Amino acid sequence: MKQKKITHIETPYEGISLEHYQIEKRRLQIELLRIQQRLLKNGSRMAVVFEGRDAAGKGSTIKRFVENLMPSHANIVALGVPSESEAKYWFKRYERHFPKSGCIAFFDRSWYSRALIEPTMGYCSETRYKYFMKNVLRWEHNHIKRGLLLIKFYLSINRETQLYRFGSRLSDPLTYWKFSENDLYAREKWTIFTQYKEQMFSHTSSKISPWVVISANKKREARLTAMLYLVRLYGRSSYEPLTGEEVSEEHSIRLGGIKFTNLSLQQMVVLKSLRDSDKTSN
Repeated sequence: MKQKKITHIETPYEGISLEHYQIEKRRLQIELLRIQQRLLKNGSRMAVVFEGRDAAGKGSTIKRFVENLMPSHANIVALGVPSESEAKYWFKRYERHFPKSGCIAFFDRSWYSRALIEPTMGYCSETRYKYFMKNVLRWEHNHIKRGLLLIKFYLSINRETQLYRFGSRLSDPLTYWKFSENDLYAREKWTIFTQYKEQMFSHTSSKISPWVVISANKKREARLTAMLYLVRLYGRSSYEPLTGEEVSEEHSIRLGGIKFTNLSLQQMVVLKSLRDSDKTSN
């Protein structure tokens, strides 16, 4: 099993203005919606993992991914403290939340808590940690071979950025609840977390299940860069950032002897479902 396939992404969005950010975000969200429509059409399944330190921007990045997707076919998974049974049967805990046919699941932290925050904070035994590290890639590969599309993002921030974001959370009456004393305790273990992170990259990244590392010190750049990576991987590989152009896709279908043209993929899928339903009822 070949390992250590890690992708560090250089952003094309350095210094992007708010105006251009909004334009590019819309363009990428259109592409993400098209990808979702194809998954629905083909019955495929996709899981997108976001890992990183506290205040790395995992939740806010996921929010931009999903805000214009079809909500019935997209799900955000952010699990709390595991029960003893969940801690013991770790992989099963997350398999219960894997996407169904035609759906995307976004994991705000994931099974990789067992490789990062749990050993850092002493929440799991060394035996459970070693078992996870030994078996996680095999587990992922088995799911990938059964059709799961898996993307693993790691949002990387430095100590100064984390401290600034902690301060912003505490000073804002709408976000102070995001901060806990446990965040400070984890910050004190920054070096230990880094060591576990490097072990994770070294032992849990492969050609078909690589880690994709994105600098997240600037949130706008990180959000767009993550969306761009997924769009180029499962949508349009030729997507050009920052052109401001929206590329339309037109489809056609014949229904009841009439040819419908200039359809979006979503419109075509709906009409195809109607046509197939009529065939079944006849």
